[in-house]
Amino acid sequence: MADKDYYEVLGVPRNATKNQIKDAYRNLALQFHPDRNKSPEAEARFKEISEAYAVLSDDDKRRAYDAGGREGVYQKYSQEDLFRGADFGDIFRGMGGFGFDDIFAQFFGGGGGARQPSRGEDLTYHLQLRLENIAEDSNREIDIPRGEVCPTCSGSGAKQGTTPRSCSVCGGTGQVRKVQSAGFARLVRITECGTCGGRGYIIDDPCPDCRGRGTVERTRRIQIMIPAGVEDGHTLRLRGEGNAGESGVPPGDLYVVVNIAPHPVFARQDGDVYMETKVGVVQAMLGAEVVVPTLYGDVKLRVPSGTQPGTVFKIRGKGLPRFGKWGKGDEYVKVSVEIPRNLSGKQKDFLKHLGELR
Repeated sequence: MADKDYYEVLGVPRNATKNQIKDAYRNLALQFHPDRNKSPEAEARFKEISEAYAVLSDDDKRRAYDAGGREGVYQKYSQEDLFRGADFGDIFRGMGGFGFDDIFAQFFGGGGGARQPSRGEDLTYHLQLRLENIAEDSNREIDIPRGEVCPTCSGSGAKQGTTPRSCSVCGGTGQVRKVQSAGFARLVRITECGTCGGRGYIIDDPCPDCRGRGTVERTRRIQIMIPAGVEDGHTLRLRGEGNAGESGVPPGDLYVVVNIAPHPVFARQDGDVYMETKVGVVQAMLGAEVVVPTLYGDVKLRVPSGTQPGTVFKIRGKGLPRFGKWGKGDEYVKVSVEIPRNLSGKQKDFLKHLGELR
């Protein structure tokens, strides 16, 4: 690592923003995390990109690196401080659960006790809506299949009347130590116990309802509030409405992604809506009052005499509420003049006479 440039490791330019650095690290970490990539070089590559991110994501450490390189960083920070200060927390949300604890363990061998119970997995739900549904605040009910704490064993995974026993392989620590000799040096590698899966205990008599998992599948009806004027692709976060966690730790979150379906009449741009209506030649020439739809019901629109094809009229306040801002958008109505076909003889004579008069 000593001869590698942190920016090159992440594949970003030296003037990269924090978001660019975060996105680059996330993509590389998902590719090389040892739990996902079993190739021999994956762990070393993962350590490289994690070290680079720990420095470049922190303003002070990045300045120290830009001024004095890797040596300048390590003169100011210990390795432990280097990684503890990095914001790994939200990068891997919903991507399998690994995060800062896993990364820290790659460098310092993890803690001395059993693996900490995992927070519940986050869930994602795509909610399909129409423009009419977001014209004002509304409540919706959605059915979410998720894992919930088993009511029979209260999440322990053990059959009623029994208790899990300490794992004899790891002695209840959830970790095993492998010692290798290399000349005069002894290398100690700490890994998760394969017998108990890092829990530190084994369930001999699993709960018949959850089969030792501690959670059961349930479909829960959840009510959510949809804010008026919400944008397509906006994500609503419902804390604690995801899958249940292990051994009573907090559940995950539910992320509701709002998808706005294309509308058969209206096009949208921010809070404004656009549509097109047809009027006859005589209406355009003499003027008329036409009925046009809005998201709030039909309204009458006055088309003045002499209106030309393509003229756009604005109906104030008939757009959508401006999401995150004050007020409503407007509705814009483009007029298309409809030219009649198959005129009768009298109609043709009348139009000829009209042309002569003009």
